[in-house]
Amino acid sequence: MLFSVVFSVPTFANENAYNEAVANFKKASETRDFFNSAYGYAIFPTVAKGGIGIGAAYGNGRVYQGGTYTGDSALTQLSIGFQIGGQAYSEIIFFKDAKAYNEFTSGSFEFSAQASAVAINLGANAQVGTTGNSAGAGQAGSNHNAAAQYINGMAIFTAAKGGLMFEAALAGQSFTFNAK
Repeated sequence: MLFSVVFSVPTFANENAYNEAVANFKKASETRDFFNSAYGYAIFPTVAKGGIGIGAAYGNGRVYQGGTYTGDSALTQLSIGFQIGGQAYSEIIFFKDAKAYNEFTSGSFEFSAQASAVAINLGANAQVGTTGNSAGAGQAGSNHNAAAQYINGMAIFTAAKGGLMFEAALAGQSFTFNAK
């Protein structure tokens, strides 16, 4: 059953996984400017997702403020609707200001099913994908476009790592935060 794919994700990612995910997002033109202007960010190197009718996703991440590692976060997602398959992707959430950072790190935070992410391609072999609750609604290629991508103080980007998933499902993501 595909659900075993979702829950077989290790409870922690190694240091190299975090460094590699950040380096990959820094190389992408869509996210490069965010690293220079954002108050902070949360990085999830690998989110595993799968489902048949009902789907789930899980990933562990780290939260940074001003380049300093401030704590750990866990992402969970449940979805209902037409879906079949499995997928792995990386996700980064940029916080525009202290208000957005504090809201995310309050302990328990949720994105509704209407939240959207920009799906980016991190390399020649990568496939553009979305997290199910999102769509590639545009790209932030310059400073004046980057600010427009923040919604409620947060900008979300995903990059597919592998797998294949067909879906037309409603989903929301929830996050926990534990200070370092």
